[in-house]
Amino acid sequence: MDPASAVADLTEISAQVLSVVVFEGDGSVLASTWDAGEGAARLARIGRGLLAAGAEVPLGDHRRLTQVEVVLASGSVFVVSDGDRGLAATAAAGSPSGLVLYDLRSCLRALGEPSEELAATPSEQPSAADA
Repeated sequence: MDPASAVADLTEISAQVLSVVVFEGDGSVLASTWDAGEGAARLARIGRGLLAAGAEVPLGDHRRLTQVEVVLASGSVFVVSDGDRGLAATAAAGSPSGLVLYDLRSCLRALGEPSEELAATPSEQPSAADA
């Protein structure tokens, strides 16, 4: 699915999401709810910054943070990532975090280029005979 269609689907199914931007690891904006201007680039920078800050959290076992939520009195900022692609969104105050994060992850998966865990097809997975 192309990024613009994924964003349109997300905003249609998730009434809590107020704004959203899909971005690459270098910060380039692939799609957003903004027509043009600084809003999308700013939210992408915020998303990248939150993910970078989260990367500093010692999770152990070579794990890395893939989602962040910042709750403010006026609403929340959510960021999810899969590889170098990320999605940042703002949501209304009191939005159910689990539901919003689920919707954002679903949007990211719909964009294609799934994570390594999802990319392997049964024919690519090692068989017992390969061991």
